[in-house]
Amino acid sequence: MNFQNILQNLISWSISHGIKIIVILFIAWLATRIGRIFISKLIKTLIEKAEMVGRDGKVQKQRGETLSKVFSSTLKIVIWIIAILTVLPEFGINPTPLLAGAGLIGLAIGMGSKNLVQDYLAGLFILLEDQYRVGEEIDISGKKGKVIDLTLRRTVIKDEEGIVHYIPNGQIKSASNLSRK
Repeated sequence: MNFQNILQNLISWSISHGIKIIVILFIAWLATRIGRIFISKLIKTLIEKAEMVGRDGKVQKQRGETLSKVFSSTLKIVIWIIAILTVLPEFGINPTPLLAGAGLIGLAIGMGSKNLVQDYLAGLFILLEDQYRVGEEIDISGKKGKVIDLTLRRTVIKDEEGIVHYIPNGQIKSASNLSRK
């Protein structure tokens, strides 16, 4: 094969598959942006309704920011996994065996990832029960500080000395919210 044939094959592949790949990736990017905007507006609307029934606006705004971040991140992960699985056939890779293999690996990991599942479930209950939010002062197992990040997996607090503590949600046995006295 000479250079001209290789170049011609590359151009032909780029025209037939490259455009599809670009369109799929663009749609995924656009869907994440639209999803983030939609989630933001939905939560903002819910906050406004909560304020109308007499709930503290600042508190609801903090909770909304936390929930918005969690839902946006989850949506982004789901969209990009779907996009990658959609792009794989364009490279000649059948995603079906990959999904089956991933399912088996997921089952094996799931059996060994009790702590990770525990972290996510505990994080979900922290958010749903509104135990604490980003920006509030809390005490978790003797570590006092301001919540600077809250995900389904972990809580991040910064203490008075500026030390950042990463605490898996599954390890939190009790939490005291110092901002709500």
